[in-house]
Amino acid sequence: MIRLYTLTSDLHSEMMADAAAEPFVQGVETALGERFCFRGADFSDYGSDGALDLFYVRTGGTEGLFKQVFCAENATPRIPGGAPVRLLTSGESNSLAASMEILSYLRLHGLPGEILHGSAAEIAARLKGGAPCPSATFHRPLGHSRLLAGQRYGIVGHPSDWLISSDVDPHKAAEVLGAELVEIEIEELVRLWKEFDALRRGDSAKAELAEGSFRSAGRSSETEASNSYGLKPLNVPKFGRSISHEEFAKALRVYESLRRIVDKYHLNGLTLRCFDLLTSIGTTGCLALALLNSNGIVATCEGDVPAMLSMAVALKVAGTPGFQVNLSKITGDDLLFAHCTVPFNIVEDYCYDTHFESGSGVAVHGEFPTGPFTLFKVGAQLEEFVAEDVQLTANQYENRLCRTQVHIQAPGLPAYLLSAPLGNHHILIPGAYAAKLNEKL
Repeated sequence: MIRLYTLTSDLHSEMMADAAAEPFVQGVETALGERFCFRGADFSDYGSDGALDLFYVRTGGTEGLFKQVFCAENATPRIPGGAPVRLLTSGESNSLAASMEILSYLRLHGLPGEILHGSAAEIAARLKGGAPCPSATFHRPLGHSRLLAGQRYGIVGHPSDWLISSDVDPHKAAEVLGAELVEIEIEELVRLWKEFDALRRGDSAKAELAEGSFRSAGRSSETEASNSYGLKPLNVPKFGRSISHEEFAKALRVYESLRRIVDKYHLNGLTLRCFDLLTSIGTTGCLALALLNSNGIVATCEGDVPAMLSMAVALKVAGTPGFQVNLSKITGDDLLFAHCTVPFNIVEDYCYDTHFESGSGVAVHGEFPTGPFTLFKVGAQLEEFVAEDVQLTANQYENRLCRTQVHIQAPGLPAYLLSAPLGNHHILIPGAYAAKLNEKL
């Protein structure tokens, strides 16, 4: 008997149907020659009776749910049964990315785990014991380079709840990389955004900003606003809903507000707890982060501090911003990465769509030139990093994934990503910089 427990985020409305009806799950059952015993979100018998138990990580944003089930606050996780935690992933809806964060969390606590990903036949073979879990290490020790000495990086809002293996000790960030981390409440960003919004609407009683600080995002014309930033005008999204001029202006006001925060705190970069903006101001930070990175200010999503520090190192060493990515699917040595924001100055073309998970705001679909890239990530403990030269072979633009999507050819790297990843997000840097990163770090 194989029991299947499910983890599903409320953000992914497309996955609210019964897991038993999914073609992916049915395909694995067919390859196995047996049906799963579906337990859903009832984990009360997990690890009992000697059964083979699987977590089906159906969507992104579920890492915090996993932690709630097996880890009391500030305590070491306790996994019943003692067997390795098996994480089943589909390759859609950020399922694989969430599994990588969970596996990294288990690894930090010395607990065994594995990711089951691939074709139905490959997953069935692993479950039957006919194929071992891939094992490879690409980790390198991180020296005390203090490469970011004298630089300040803001954490606007706390890291997102699902980043369970991405906490960074600010003292160690200063000691190892020389970076100063500055915590900034997200309420400050929301207040600034609302003041900009009031100024745009001519409500002087509510607008407390200095005259002239509200630049093109405050103009009534979306065309004027996009032209002033050198941005393309709005297009009809391929998958999301239509984006109005007002929604575009709302997204630009996030950029204006973040620029004020950068100036106030003298920041070289920041990371933003962006999903909170959906409920507080009804938009996303995707467009703002793309603009910040394009203007030399490091900016990452979801309050991910290791990703921010990795992006800062990339900018320092390579002189170019990187692309913060989720891993979506592995097919052989082909890796499919995606995210809803990308710096405009590293793509050769782009268009707008809505944010994938929420269907709101303004996200960016970028098209990269094919050629050499570097996959890079500094671990949250600031003790190791991964830097590997890879090849970008193709772009795609399909539904049920974040909007910028790239195929990366990376022989050997699937073993690292499925067995010992340094968290969820990684950074793709245009160009071959692995040797230089190894030298500098």
